[in-house]
Amino acid sequence: MTALEKEKKYTSDEFLAMTDLKGNYELIDGEIYSMSPSPNQNHQRMVKKITGKIDRYIEEHKGKCEVFMSPSDVKLDDSNIVQPDVFVVCDSDKLDGQTCNGAPDWVIEILSPHNSDHDTVEKLALYQKSGVREYWIVDPMNEKVLVYPFEQAKAVGIFTFTDKITAGIYKDNPEPLVISINEL
Repeated sequence: MTALEKEKKYTSDEFLAMTDLKGNYELIDGEIYSMSPSPNQNHQRMVKKITGKIDRYIEEHKGKCEVFMSPSDVKLDDSNIVQPDVFVVCDSDKLDGQTCNGAPDWVIEILSPHNSDHDTVEKLALYQKSGVREYWIVDPMNEKVLVYPFEQAKAVGIFTFTDKITAGIYKDNPEPLVISINEL
């Protein structure tokens, strides 16, 4: 992930109006970052399976939330637009048909060798500051999942791919959403 034109800061409106950008880009603190190279096929399979599991849970429990996957823009504020791998939005007023305007309730990023620092440092701080309720970092290289329950005063949870992980935003439901990466 590399920043483009570091000397100029862009607003989210300027970024969204750009039609000459080819590929996937994010705006972090006013700087444009290229999301290349594209994720590999294992990364995409994981995104698809996690999204499917969450979507089925929401449908089966007649939930009001919606799950989305990249590429889909999330405008966190006037200087930050991200494209999380998977995100859940429970407030439909944040959705305008093109962009999520405001922090999603739950964000899941799947690490790739070329983006691990971006997701584990920059985006971690950005998601916490922006009001994301829960952030998962799925690390396929080490078969670990880091769970950051931002809305709770709890420490980060560290899980393996065989562990059953309860989604914090659904923990109080009569039947909580539980995900085991190896079972997807």
